[in-house]
Amino acid sequence: MSDGFDPEFLGIPLPLPSPAVETVRLDYPRFSVLLDPARRFAAVTGVVIDGSTVQDLPRTGEWHLDPRVPVDAQAGPAVYADNDLDRGHLVRRRDPGWGTVAEARDATAATFVYTNAAPQAAGFNQSKELWLGLEDHVLAYAESTDQRLAVFTAPVLGADDPPYRGIRVPLRFWKIAAWRSDAGLSAAGFVLDQSALVDTRRGLRVPPLGAFRTFQVPIRDIAAEARVDVGQLVGADVLARPGVRPTGVRELRDAGDIVL
Repeated sequence: MSDGFDPEFLGIPLPLPSPAVETVRLDYPRFSVLLDPARRFAAVTGVVIDGSTVQDLPRTGEWHLDPRVPVDAQAGPAVYADNDLDRGHLVRRRDPGWGTVAEARDATAATFVYTNAAPQAAGFNQSKELWLGLEDHVLAYAESTDQRLAVFTAPVLGADDPPYRGIRVPLRFWKIAAWRSDAGLSAAGFVLDQSALVDTRRGLRVPPLGAFRTFQVPIRDIAAEARVDVGQLVGADVLARPGVRPTGVRELRDAGDIVL
């Protein structure tokens, strides 16, 4: 099952965002990756989530390279060996895991592919836990409608990312969640910043006082920084609605800080 991201899933046409760089599209169950082979990471990932049929399954799957693209186009296991880097899922393991148990099992296992990974500093703090739970929070909000989400996630592939083992470690990650509401398409954008945790001069040993920081950010700002055309998501941004204050960048310390 490799059906990929469904642009009609919300009942409103919503294509994958389009990066400024040349990419290779790779389809997996319920999600797609637009791989930047020069950077060896995804420039865009997109997944569709049916919250009404999500299965709660044990963690299964082994990290593996995608045989459809050259090994040197993927940041593989050597990047993550003997350091303080985690293989961070871009499409979360549980997000495509809906439908029947068999479908959900296949879809969650498919997320363990290096094209769906990017290096994140090991360990957790409150901000990273918030980042990992953003889909759950937005899905809970969307339950008053059809309990469906489209979520786009990727590293910001910046020119200032520090070099390490033949790659450059992304310092920031972006996420846009979209859902159908009474007003039509609604969306919210977020950025995770791990700049304080990444120091390649120290062999990527995480500074003990470093911290992740998570922000809600105007989607137009994400599009500009990541150099990605997000189409109608800019106009659907909840921060762009009249009367929403503040409309700029918001650092999130708990779920109550999120504007939806």
